Amino acid sequence: MAAFSAKRIRLSYTQKYEAPPSQVFPLLCPTREYDWIETWRCHLVYSDSGYAEENCIFTTDFPEDGGDETWVVIAYEPDRTIQFVRIGAIKVIRYNITLRDHSDGSSSAEWEQIITALNEEGNRFIESLSQERYATEKKILESLLNHYLKTGERLSLKK
Repeated sequence: MAAFSAKRIRLSYTQKYEAPPSQVFPLLCPTREYDWIETWRCHLVYSDSGYAEENCIFTTDFPEDGGDETWVVIAYEPDRTIQFVRIGAIKVIRYNITLRDHSDGSSSAEWEQIITALNEEGNRFIESLSQERYATEKKILESLLNHYLKTGERLSLKK
């Protein structure tokens, strides 16, 4: 049997918001993402507050991303950063979102994923990824979040 050699990729994108971190950060939560992401689905496994917090655990099942995954919040600093480890059958993702206050009512956030394959299927998944595709996905989320921050309503992706 040939030895497995895991592939890894780091992807990042910086989003810009017309709101301060205090308005953005609470929306970076598995429960609150229902407010602004039409396609979001998760199952909250454990949270003392019902929202994101350190050691919060939730699951997702997005077939296009490899299916069932368990997410654990490993760092939670309100208005500054939230970090997750996301574990599934084919990959592990270290997910970091770091907010920056621009002191003019706006902010930005670096969205970074470090994705490591757990098997050959995970290697193939990683080979299908690119920085350009990641940036496109994050630009869509940026639009959705800015729309929600501006209007208080979720923007529909359906045509």
